[in-house]
Amino acid sequence: MPISVDFTGRPFHFIGIGGIGMSALAYILTKRNLPVSGSDLRLSHITRRLQEAGAHIFWQQEAANLSYFLNSDPSVLAAATEWASAGSGLIVEPKPTVLVSDATPQVVCSTAIDIRNPEYQAALELGCPILHRSDLLAALIREYSSIAVAGTHGKTTTSSMIGHLLLNANLDPTIVVGGEVSSWGGNARLGQGPYLVAEADESDGTLAKLSASIGVVTNIELDHTDHYHDLEQVVTTFQTFQRQCGLLVASADCQVIRTNLTPDVTYSLDSATGATYYVTDVQFGADGTSALVWEEGQPLGLLHLRVLGCHNLSNALAAVAVGRHLGIAFGDIADSLENFCGARRRFEHRGSYNGIQFFDDYAHHPSEIRATLAAARIKADQSLPPTLADSRHSHEGRRVVAVFQPHRFSRTAALLNDFTEAFGDADQVIMADIYSAGESNTFGVSGRQLADAVARSHPRVLYGHTLDDIQAALAHSLRPGDLVLFMGAGNLNQIIPQVMAYYAEAEVPSLQEAC
Repeated sequence: MPISVDFTGRPFHFIGIGGIGMSALAYILTKRNLPVSGSDLRLSHITRRLQEAGAHIFWQQEAANLSYFLNSDPSVLAAATEWASAGSGLIVEPKPTVLVSDATPQVVCSTAIDIRNPEYQAALELGCPILHRSDLLAALIREYSSIAVAGTHGKTTTSSMIGHLLLNANLDPTIVVGGEVSSWGGNARLGQGPYLVAEADESDGTLAKLSASIGVVTNIELDHTDHYHDLEQVVTTFQTFQRQCGLLVASADCQVIRTNLTPDVTYSLDSATGATYYVTDVQFGADGTSALVWEEGQPLGLLHLRVLGCHNLSNALAAVAVGRHLGIAFGDIADSLENFCGARRRFEHRGSYNGIQFFDDYAHHPSEIRATLAAARIKADQSLPPTLADSRHSHEGRRVVAVFQPHRFSRTAALLNDFTEAFGDADQVIMADIYSAGESNTFGVSGRQLADAVARSHPRVLYGHTLDDIQAALAHSLRPGDLVLFMGAGNLNQIIPQVMAYYAEAEVPSLQEAC
């Protein structure tokens, strides 16, 4: 039975409003002119965007925050905006206090919020409705003709592509995704059209709450071992999702999907699968990918993508399938996807200094690492100067340097053997220690252990216990022509600006001299 959510004016309070999934939902509600408040321990450009939209942000998590909309004292607003002058670097214009009489807020939290959190405890004491963020997303999905994109990998990029496609088709969609996209300036957009595009997360099993008009499943693997004991449990969640969708679009390239789901529309990179949509004449280059797209055995036309790699071509095919189902001409789909530049932290180019390119990616699962490094290999090899073309296949020209921070002890322990074979397209691997994401290390696993395991099949692996160690290693090991790829779902990307700043000032030899 779906949980009821009041969209008629009762306030919402988000515990941990700055998270990528929570903030997207809060933004939609705020743009709908609903009263929204929230707290987060770390302020950012995301919380600034929410405040500019009209949400009220607290920088501490306290029980009193839940009374914000019931309090008519102007000093409450002044106290809540003190952080603007407390060294945060963000300038905040106070918003008028919105008074809502006789209404405690609907409190929204994610799986990451501990029940001992003071705001959570206050919500229990006040009798506030407590919603998991998936309850709120499910309620929004029911209000629209919704497209929910699920899958172990590729959710953010695929949902962003579909949102971008519908936006360019003048369908004015509402969009809720788990990454920031330049096409709409963030991770969410409120439209006036009938469609909602949502990224649907399976990590905690709440995918089973969603009932979309169109469901998309990109692939299925065991990933979130903190919640799932085995692949069978993951499959059960996706089977429930399929039953609750009006139409299912899914990849025929995933064996688990072929065995366990019965999609209405399929897509594949291999014409032999008999998929509804497939590609031939695929060409990969440093600046993108091109392919001939087929529909039901008939050629639709050429597709050109700026985003790299087989995985992104597969993601684009999912978007093609959805677009065609909605009646969008293939020419318009192709034009839109050709202009799609990707989401933040998805092979995001952060800068180039002294001939060294720096990229940031969210990859944290072995399959994601392999796919992202394959794209990096294409980028590096195809970017070689003519004088170094002969070294293309020996990796002696432009090197791919993979800097990886494992995410969660549970995932590292469960997938340790898979990780050891994931770095084959890297010339150098630099391994950080494990980012715990709040887990206790009851598994006896470490970043050093993972580095040693990778080193048994890779000739060049370094380990850094701290981020300072990683930064120091990079300051002494990079050379012109390198493509440096930072990967992980933790805080590794925080050192990218410092590493780039170092190489912006460093004196290094030319590419030919270094090689």
